[in-house]
Amino acid sequence: MSSSTTNKQARIGISRTITAIAILASLSMTGCTALFNPIETIPANRVPAQFLAEPQANKVPIDVARLRQTKPEFYTLDSDDVLGVFIEGVLGNFDEAPPVQLPDPNSDLPPAIGFPVPVREDGTASLPLVKPIPLRGLTIQQAEALITRAYRGGEQPILKEDSRIIVTLLRERTYRVFVVRQDNSRAAQGLQFQGQQRGGVVSDRGDQSSRGFVLQLPAYQNDVLNSLTRTGGLPGVNAKNEIRILRGSRVDIARRDEQLSEFYRSNRPDQFPYGVIPAVTDATNAIQIPMRLNPGVVPDLREEDIILRDGDIIYVDSRESEVYYTGGLLGGGERVLPRDYDLDVLAAVSLAGAGIGTNQQTGLIGGAAQRVPPTELIVLRRIPGNRQLAIRIDLNDTINDPRQRMLVKSGDTLILRFKPQEEIINFASGVFFTFGIRDLFR
Repeated sequence: MSSSTTNKQARIGISRTITAIAILASLSMTGCTALFNPIETIPANRVPAQFLAEPQANKVPIDVARLRQTKPEFYTLDSDDVLGVFIEGVLGNFDEAPPVQLPDPNSDLPPAIGFPVPVREDGTASLPLVKPIPLRGLTIQQAEALITRAYRGGEQPILKEDSRIIVTLLRERTYRVFVVRQDNSRAAQGLQFQGQQRGGVVSDRGDQSSRGFVLQLPAYQNDVLNSLTRTGGLPGVNAKNEIRILRGSRVDIARRDEQLSEFYRSNRPDQFPYGVIPAVTDATNAIQIPMRLNPGVVPDLREEDIILRDGDIIYVDSRESEVYYTGGLLGGGERVLPRDYDLDVLAAVSLAGAGIGTNQQTGLIGGAAQRVPPTELIVLRRIPGNRQLAIRIDLNDTINDPRQRMLVKSGDTLILRFKPQEEIINFASGVFFTFGIRDLFR
C-alpha cells in the first residue's frame, strides 16, 4: 500500500472523527430539548373549560354613578351636625343683630346665623329653658318650626309671638374614612413605567408599601366615588378590577378570628391554585365592588353598600402579582398581564421578542445558516391540588387559525422550544453548511 493511500485513509479517519465531534457539538448547541427532554403535554383544544383564562376584552367599566349616593332635596339632621340658632331673649338679646358664623373654608355651606348648638348622639338638641328637642331626621325648616313651637306653644309660652327665632346649619356632620391604595404607590407607578417602556418586563418589584389616606367626608358625600376622587381618582390599569370595603365600625374581632380558624381547619392549602389561600371574608362586614363587568350584567349593588360610615376602610389592591413567566427560547422573564384586554399566546411570544413564522440566522460551527424557527410552545398552568397542566400549542396553527390562540392566564409559564423535526432540520443544515460546502470546494 502506497504512502499516498495511507495518508488519504488517515485524513478520512480524522475527518470522520471531527464530523462526529461536530455532530455532538451541534446537538448540544441547538438544545435538542424535544429529543432528549420530552414533556408530557396535552393539546390546547383538549384543555377543560374551567382551566381556561376568562376573557377581559369585552368587559365594560361600571357606571360610576352607581358609586355615588343620591343627595336628598333637603338636608336632614343627625348626630354631630351643628346648628346656628338665634332665639331673641334666650340666645341673643332683644333689638340686637344676630351673630353671623362663617362655615369651614372647605365647606359649601353658606354663612350661618346664630350661636352654635350641636345635635347630640341621641339626636336631640339641648336649648335653654326647654327640654331636649329631638331633631334627628328633620330638615332645617322642620327643626326651626319645632324649636319655635317649644318656645311659643303651650299654655304658658316662654316667648312672645313677635320674638325672632332663626335656625340655620352651621357645620354638617362628617364621617372618618380610611382609604388604602396600592395602585398609585411608587411600586405601582414603577410597574406602569416598565410596562410602557420595556414591553411589560418586571425586573424589580420595588417598594411594596401602600399609600394611606384619612378622609373626613361631609354628609351625603360619604360614598365610594368621593373617596376615590379625593385620593387619586378611579383605579387605573395598575389596580385590580375590584375594590373592597371593610366595615370598620361593625367589626367583630372575635367572630372574624373564629371564622378564620374554622376556614383553615376545613381547607387545605393544596386545594387552591398557586398555593395561595383566598382571604376569609365576612359577608356581613366586607363588600367587594367590581369595577368592570361583562356587557349586559347589572351590578348587584345597593345604595347602602357604597355609603361609608365612621371607621370604614376602602382597599384598592395592586395588580403587581398578576404576571406570567417566560422561559426556554423566549428567555427568562416576568411580565405583567394586561388588565383590560386579552393577551393570547401568539402576542405573548411576540412581546418576548421571538420571531414567529420567519427564518432566522444562527451562528453554528461553520458560520451563519438559515434556521427553521421554533414553533412548539408549552404553557405550564397551575391548577387546584398543587398540580399543573402542560399545554402544547403549535404556533403555526395560531398563525393560520386565530381560534387556536389560547389566552394567557396569571401565573402561566410560557416555554418556547423546537419540535423534534425542526431540531433535526436545523442540525442537518448546520452540518451541511459547516462541512458539506467545504468538501465541495476541496
